Amino acid sequence: MTGTTLDDYTDRYARRVRGMTASEIRALFAVASRPEVVSLAGGAPYIAALPLDAVGEMLGRLGSEHGVTTLQYGIGQGTLELRERICEVMSLSGIDAACGASPEDVVVTVGGQQALDLVARLFLDPGDVVLAEGPTYVGALGVFQAAQAQVVHVPMDADGLIPEALETAIADLARAGQRVKFLYTIPTYQNPTGVTLSEERRERVLDICERAGLLVVEDDPYGQLGFEGEAPAPLRARRRDGVFYLSTFSKTFAPGLRVGWILAPHAVRDKLVIASEAQILCPSGFAQAAVATYLSTMPWRQQLKVYREVYRERRDALLDAMADLMPEGTSWTTPAGGLFVWASLPDGLDSKAMMPRAVAARVAYVPGTGFYADGTGTDAMRLNFSFPPPERIREGVRRLAGVMEQEIAMRRVFGAVGGAAGRRGRAGSDVPGPDLA
Repeated sequence: MTGTTLDDYTDRYARRVRGMTASEIRALFAVASRPEVVSLAGGAPYIAALPLDAVGEMLGRLGSEHGVTTLQYGIGQGTLELRERICEVMSLSGIDAACGASPEDVVVTVGGQQALDLVARLFLDPGDVVLAEGPTYVGALGVFQAAQAQVVHVPMDADGLIPEALETAIADLARAGQRVKFLYTIPTYQNPTGVTLSEERRERVLDICERAGLLVVEDDPYGQLGFEGEAPAPLRARRRDGVFYLSTFSKTFAPGLRVGWILAPHAVRDKLVIASEAQILCPSGFAQAAVATYLSTMPWRQQLKVYREVYRERRDALLDAMADLMPEGTSWTTPAGGLFVWASLPDGLDSKAMMPRAVAARVAYVPGTGFYADGTGTDAMRLNFSFPPPERIREGVRRLAGVMEQEIAMRRVFGAVGGAAGRRGRAGSDVPGPDLA
C-alpha cells in the first residue's frame, strides 16, 4: 500500500464524482451563522420582512383544510394552478403570451438549482463547453462540474457581458474543435457582481448566440428586486427560440419552500419533465400550494416593494460604509438591484488567504475564487447586503477594512506572500475592477 485515505469508497466512485469540490459558500455557513460574526457572505433574503403571521396561518390552512391534496403526490410538471400564477409573475417582466409564454411550457422545479441541473442533464455530455460570465454563480459551476463539462469564462465590465469577448470565445473554441452547448448568463443584477447587462448589449448577445447556433440559459432570480427603476426586459422577452428562462421564488418569497421553474422551448418541455421525474418524481405539492396560494390571496406585489426598500437601504449602508472605511486601492460595483456587491482588492491582497484572519475578526465574506471554474479571482470578494441590518453591515465593513489594513501593513513589512497565481489583471480582464466603481 502506497498511501491511505479516510474514504474507503474512493476507488468505487463514478468518474463524475472525482472532480467534485465543496462550495466555498457552503463551507462558510457554519462559521458565518455564529451570532458574533457579521456575515456579508451568504445570499439569504430577509424573511422577517414577510407578514409571517399571515403566512403561518395560510400554511396551517393548507395542511388542515387541504391536506388531502397538498400532502399527496402530484405530477412531474407541477400543478396547473402554480404554472398559471408563474406566468402572471413573468408577465411583470414582459414575458407574456405575446412572446409565447404559456403554462404548458413551464416546468416547476425544486428551486432554481434543480432547474439548472435539469438543463445540464439534457444538454451536457462530458467534455462539452459552457460559456459563462466571469465571475458567475457558484451553484451553476457546481452543476456544470458534476456534468463533467468545461466552463469557459467570458469577461464582463460595468455594462455586463462583453459581446466582442463572447464572439472571440466562440471563434477560439470552434478553431480548437471544442463543442460549445450554451451560454449561461445572469443578465440582471448578476450574482456575484450585481452588474446588469445593458439594453443594447442584450440584443447583441442574442444575435451572436443565434448566429453561432448557441442556446442561451437565462438565470433570473433577482430581476424583480430592482432599486432604481425597471430592469431591462429579460432575454426571453425578446426571443423565444433557443432561450431557456430560469427563475425561483427563493428571493421574492421564501427559499425554504424550494420552488423554482423553467420556461422552456415547447419541444424540450416533455424531456425536462421526464428528467425531473427521474430525479424527484414530482415537486412538493405542499410547497407548490403554498406559493400558489400566496400569489392568489396575498399582496405579493406590495411585498416586492417592501423587499426593494429594505434592500435599497442595506445596499446604501454597505456602499456608504465602504466609501468611508475601505483602504485605498479598493473598488466595488454599485448594483441597481439584487443582493450583492463585488469588491476588487488593493494590489497584493488575496481574499482566500485572508479569510481565516477575517473570521478571527468576526466578519465573513466569500472569496472571489468561488465564482471562477479555474480558481482565479483571489483579488476579489463578494459581499452580501440583504440579511444584516444597516448598523451590522457598517460594523462588518469596519472589521473587514481593519483586516485588510493589517494585510497591507504586513505586505509592506514582509513583502509579497505567495505568488500571483489565481489573480486576474483588472484593466480589460475577466474581473470587474476599478471601472465598475
